[in-house]
Amino acid sequence: MTVAEATPELDFPEEASRDDRAFLGHPKGLGYLSFVEGCERFSYYAMQTLLVLYMVKYLLLPENVGKVLGLSWLRGWHYAGLDGQPLASAIFGDYTSLVYLTPILGGVIADRWLGRKATLIAGAVIMSLGHFLMAFEGLFLFALISLVVGVGLFKGNIASQVGELYKPNDLRRAMAFQIFYIAINVSVIAAPLISGTLGEEVGWHYGFGSAGVVMVISLLAYLKAQPWLPADNRAPKNSEKSPRAPLTKSDWPRLGALAVLVPVLAIAMMTNQEIFNAYLVWADDRFNLNIPDWLAAIQWHVNFSMFGHLIDWTIKFPDPLPTSWMIAIDATLSFSMLVAVAAFWKWYSARTGREPDELGKMIIGSVFSICGGMCLVLAAATAGGGKIGLFWPVMFHLFNSIGFAHIMPVSLALFTKIAPRSLNATVVGIYYLAFFGANKIVGVVGGWYSTMDTVSFWLTHVGAAAFGLIAFAAFKIALGKTLAGEPGPA
Repeated sequence: MTVAEATPELDFPEEASRDDRAFLGHPKGLGYLSFVEGCERFSYYAMQTLLVLYMVKYLLLPENVGKVLGLSWLRGWHYAGLDGQPLASAIFGDYTSLVYLTPILGGVIADRWLGRKATLIAGAVIMSLGHFLMAFEGLFLFALISLVVGVGLFKGNIASQVGELYKPNDLRRAMAFQIFYIAINVSVIAAPLISGTLGEEVGWHYGFGSAGVVMVISLLAYLKAQPWLPADNRAPKNSEKSPRAPLTKSDWPRLGALAVLVPVLAIAMMTNQEIFNAYLVWADDRFNLNIPDWLAAIQWHVNFSMFGHLIDWTIKFPDPLPTSWMIAIDATLSFSMLVAVAAFWKWYSARTGREPDELGKMIIGSVFSICGGMCLVLAAATAGGGKIGLFWPVMFHLFNSIGFAHIMPVSLALFTKIAPRSLNATVVGIYYLAFFGANKIVGVVGGWYSTMDTVSFWLTHVGAAAFGLIAFAAFKIALGKTLAGEPGPA
């Protein structure tokens, strides 16, 4: 996640003062933007949670697959020879990879033609439409196209508004992005619990529809927030662009190193991205998701009055747990470990006066990723013909979350640190190509699950994490000084 630096020349509506402290000591616009982005991430992770399970358990079954318009044509050339779970994995890989590619186009559309506000609103409308189209099996591919286009228009045009709520020297800016990120993580945890439970327990279309409703709420909130948001970034037609500073000789080696790091990151994060793909299919088939009696006995009684009628609800844990709740466990641990890892290195630095650099932390993260993958190998190897208890899967999510906290935020910081200032935004866009590549890889590798021994399948992912470890270590040895250099002038 990156932000555009605020510039004094931006004009704000009269109500949107940068000295506003109406939301937790921050501008009121931050509350709205955090809520809107949280809704969009709820929408995306609802799809992440349900999509593969929906395809494997319903849509791609022989009696239903023929209803999907255009799929037989795609299977004739793009998905040739794929069926069932491998086909679901490939479609999921294409969807999730394109989601990280289209924001580049969305940024261009906003900067050059429509402006940020109109582009974001268009994205929210198209995303909402995509979720509601998921209610019709025949329009499945059109729904995915709508979601890919909508995310592309939406995602890149909201975070930059957060930075512009503050003056350049306002120290609240860093905390603002922490609040913004908390809203995202709350949504990532909530999406599997709400949309996942509705989709698995009530009906697939209810799960997808709930994400659509949340996106409509997001759109309404953004429209209401306009008086407290920065002015649009749409430039006048006759405005002149300031010339870009030329690259220096020292910039080129760093840019070359970053270009090589992109595919390395794509491979290194393969296990993490597989969580939403073949891992869920495996969990649905082999995990023992029955809960102990003491947990099943916990209930909450909710009473309230609506339209003159007393509503009495009893809320309890579903038994067995929906498979999608594994994503909620992962999201909860990911958020917790991001906080814990940051706190640990702050404590370690204060105690010892030193701290590993970015590549050093990425090496440490790869070790944890390998340990996480080995938990899945052990789970598969020791299960025999029975169900797999949740100990090893939970340990996987714990170790993988620690690895994620050391690799992904740190690698983004590395890219922004050494990118030439005149190309910072472009370099960040290139960084997200790693997610595009990772999801494309997972779309292929995930398809091996149906035909490959499960132990070997997860060992392949351990190998990907080990490749990342070796590559990051090689980068540190060979290019440590190059990657530690300061970026060129703006």
